[in-house]
Amino acid sequence: MAAYPFAGIRFFTHASLPVAAAYCRTLDVIGVINRIVPTSMRLSPGLAVQAMVLDVLSCKNPMYRIEQFWEQQDRALLLGRDVDSHIFNDTNLGRVLDAIFEAGPSRIITELGLEAAKKFNLDVSVVSYDTTSTSVWGEYRGSENDPPVEGPRIVRGHSKDGRPDLKQFMTELLCVERGVPIFSSTLDGNSSDKISNNRMLSRIGSLMARHGLGPGAFTYVADSSVVTSGNLSLLSGIPFVSRLPRNFSACLQAVDRAVESGQWTHIGRLAELESTRVAAEYKGHETTVDIGGVTWRAVVVHSNAYDKRRQKSIDYELEVSLKKITAMAKSVQKRYFCEQDANAAVQAMSQMETALHTLKASYRETVVNRRGRPPKEGPRPTNTYYDLVWEILIREDRLQTLREQAGCFVLLSNVPSCGENSLDAKALLRTYKGQYGVENDFSFLKDPLIVNDLFLKKPSRVDALGMILVVALLIWRLMERQMRMYLAHEGKRLPGWDNKPTDRPTSFMMSTVFYNIQVARPRRGEPVLLKALSGRQMQFLDALGLDERVFLDKGVKCILQCRRKPGG
Repeated sequence: MAAYPFAGIRFFTHASLPVAAAYCRTLDVIGVINRIVPTSMRLSPGLAVQAMVLDVLSCKNPMYRIEQFWEQQDRALLLGRDVDSHIFNDTNLGRVLDAIFEAGPSRIITELGLEAAKKFNLDVSVVSYDTTSTSVWGEYRGSENDPPVEGPRIVRGHSKDGRPDLKQFMTELLCVERGVPIFSSTLDGNSSDKISNNRMLSRIGSLMARHGLGPGAFTYVADSSVVTSGNLSLLSGIPFVSRLPRNFSACLQAVDRAVESGQWTHIGRLAELESTRVAAEYKGHETTVDIGGVTWRAVVVHSNAYDKRRQKSIDYELEVSLKKITAMAKSVQKRYFCEQDANAAVQAMSQMETALHTLKASYRETVVNRRGRPPKEGPRPTNTYYDLVWEILIREDRLQTLREQAGCFVLLSNVPSCGENSLDAKALLRTYKGQYGVENDFSFLKDPLIVNDLFLKKPSRVDALGMILVVALLIWRLMERQMRMYLAHEGKRLPGWDNKPTDRPTSFMMSTVFYNIQVARPRRGEPVLLKALSGRQMQFLDALGLDERVFLDKGVKCILQCRRKPGG
């Protein structure tokens, strides 16, 4: 009997996971974690983390089915060795999460951030900080004990998900280059952003020192929650950019001064916003504000893409003003039989006004014949009366001022506007706008396609899992960054959605390009591609610093064809 022709050959269908695995190898995820997390387990923590990271980046498999997921994968290619898929059972992964928590999830992220900055030459001169909340199902009763169980306190707090009915935990991120995380930790669910900023400012000096940057060598970017008297005292020696909250009187005063002066510096559009549906036009006004007896630099920024919520508020105010002045006008007597009285009423009515409306009044003289039979001789007797006529006018100057004020926000900073290490208004706004990269990261961390519902009972394991999600985010952002840098360096574009050329590819876009990559892996001999890669797939591999060997060879790492110089 003839032997089965495919005996001893395994067939795999790959998508983009081999690409992510190559970046994990470049970053040495397994090695870094194994050095930090001591264990005698057969499943090493580094291997378990890389397996979970790739499971997250598959965007299609819930974490609780990870064992079944790895049954179908080329484990030798993606993990470096062909381990038994049963090793990724719940018991082993739970023990790994416990070991990670004991070693310190934040410490692991810090070390991987250092590794990423070194190997990918990240520019860490501008760091962006923000927090978000993640809602969870379950009681987590131990979090309310005193003292609480180990790990973050999973309790109710201010929900950024709009789910105040659920308990939650918080995640803080410190990112560079528009969203590449270099530090993260899991916080209590009722943590205050103001306090979280304060803690970060207290330790950021030592963290950035590990990246080779001393005091004053990096700029701290955060949202308006950082603006408190305590935080500002810590920021006095750290260059920073933030947004001044509108509930500060200094904010409203700065906006009023800018609008009244009419002296604006044209900023134009920002490159980061070119991909949005409607690109905003900006202009700025330099001024200063006094907060707690300290003078700070402030830049009032006006955007022609008005804040819709505030515009609705102005429309409501306009409606209220119209109703008020209409009621005032209707309360005035309309007909007079004495011209002097009519004229006095016009004068009084013309002085009536509300915040956004005025009245323009006049009277109309009407002569009518008296009732009865007219006389046989002489003119017919008449009566004369005077009717008030009025028109409601919008106070366009005040309305325009309100609308212009509504389109303004104030950037607060201690970075000089001229001289050494200065940033003009446009550069300052561009620096602050880099904060949107952190917000996009939160979208990744909370995307139901990326992160499924958490089924962990112990807060300490939630903390460890949070670290794994951030590692997945780090790989995701490094792949995206590398593609964009390559295209900028080479002056090229990639065929994006609907094959339209783009110089801003995303990792999600890349993940849709690689599908149905079929590989035959014989028991002896080299694996082979069953079908040649398409031209589009090869273009993306070039941008990623890879070639077709990434689907065949477990030792492939990305080649960084272009490197950004620090500060560039």
